[in-house]
Order: sequence, then structure tokens, then C-alpha cells
Amino acid sequence: MKQVTRLQELSAFLKAHRAKIVPQMVGLPAGTRRRTPGLRREEVAQLAGVSTTWYTWLEQGRDIKVSASVLDNIAAALQLTRDERNYLYALAMDTGGGPVSAGQLLQEGQPEISPSLQKILHELKYCPTIISDRRCQIVGWNEAASHVFLDFEQIPMEQRNMISLLFTRLEFRRLAVNWEQFVRGFLAIFRAYYGQYVEDEWYERFLSEMKAAHPDFNQLWEQSEVSSAPEVILEFRHAKGGKMHFQLTSLQVHGNVDLRCSIYTPAPDTSTEYRLRQLMEK
Repeated sequence: MKQVTRLQELSAFLKAHRAKIVPQMVGLPAGTRRRTPGLRREEVAQLAGVSTTWYTWLEQGRDIKVSASVLDNIAAALQLTRDERNYLYALAMDTGGGPVSAGQLLQEGQPEISPSLQKILHELKYCPTIISDRRCQIVGWNEAASHVFLDFEQIPMEQRNMISLLFTRLEFRRLAVNWEQFVRGFLAIFRAYYGQYVEDEWYERFLSEMKAAHPDFNQLWEQSEVSSAPEVILEFRHAKGGKMHFQLTSLQVHGNVDLRCSIYTPAPDTSTEYRLRQLMEK
């Protein structure tokens, strides 16, 4: 992410989150004549203890000096979560560099899954599980995932990007009852990576392609949600398995390669595991 792009993303992020905070949430009067939803810039500045001019410059994406203490105040004013705070710091202070250099990023190939992680995939027999890298590229999955989602083996390796598949494959749109909720969880993870690996220009190319090809992607992306490990309950309507409910747990895999393990556990007190067993036995 080049300097200009990083500051543009900082601007969009601040605007999106300012729009989500209504005055009553921070103890301010509702007032009248509000042309846009959320707080005004001067109100954020007041809550953060900075001048309106300085905050305006920050939100406009100007290249100005910021300190951690001031960012703490802005994050508190906008009621950001821990992941959103980390994202704000990475963009505002350009501290998002990951554990590898830009040169190394260009040389990266397909990450290898360790034998121990492969065994975990196998043991999670009735929990659809997907392993993805920091670009949301699918690098591993178990049999249950192939039955519930797609047979990823039939998709060319270079096309196995989870974000792209969510928007291009009708199977995913038909599967998730609340497709937008399903997508937002992955986009929140993707944005967390986006802020962490600011030196990788691949993200800008990918985002430009997605925005040009899918208007609904741009709409969801502009919500600026950030989460390193969202936990949600999803309802699927499977063409062969019927109604299924899963609890999504997303885990970071520690090691030399930045991998993520997304586990869909059949929700308790439902017939999901029974339906999945039948589906896999067929």
C-alpha cells in the first residue's frame, strides 16, 4: 500500500466510523440540521481533545504527524474495537508492516500445510474447515468443507480466493441465508490483513479488480469493518442437506506462514451434524 493509498484508506475509515456514531452514544445532544448521519468532525475533535483543523486534516488524508496518545483519544471517541484500533494505528502511523519484507512477499509461493495441521483438518470430520493465507487464498480444507461449500479441488489454484469466490460463485449466494452477514465476516478479516501488510501492493490490485467487477463488494467494503477473529452463527440452506446452522470460529495458526483456520462447528441443539453426516455418507 503506497503512501497516498494508505492515507486515502485512513480517510475513508475515519469517515465511515464517524458516520456510525450518533451524538447520544457519546453524551452529546442530538441537535438539528444534521445533513449527514453520525458525528460532525468538530464533535470528534472535541471528544478527542484536538483542534477541529487538525482532525479535519487527518480525516482528509493529509500527511501529518500523529502520536499514539492522540490516536488513543480518537479511537475512544469513535468507540473502535481493539482490531479497529490496530487498523487505525497501522494506517495513521504506517506501522502495519508484517513479519516479512516486501522483497520476500514477491517471492512467496503457495504456503505448505504442516503434517500436524493436516491431521487437525482430518480429525475435524464433521466440522467443515478451511485453511487460508493472509490474502484469503484457500490453501487447505477437509472433506466436510467440500460437501458443504464447494469441491475446491475442481477450482484452479489461482482462483481459490475466498473473497472472490463469495462474489463469483452462485453456490455461496444460494447457500447462506444471510449472505451479507456471511461475507462481512470474511471482509472484516481481509481488512485486518490489509492494514497489517501495508507494503504488499497485491491488496490494491485485488481491491481494484473486485470493486470494478462487483458493485455489491464495494458497498460492503465501504462499511470498514475490521476483525481478526469474528465469531458468528450462520444459517445455511444446502441444496442436498437442507437447513444447517454453524458457529464460525476463526483461529490464527502460529508459525512461519500467516495462516488462518476457519472452523464451522454444527450448532448445538440442531440437526446440523446429523444432516452433515447423512450428506457425507451419500
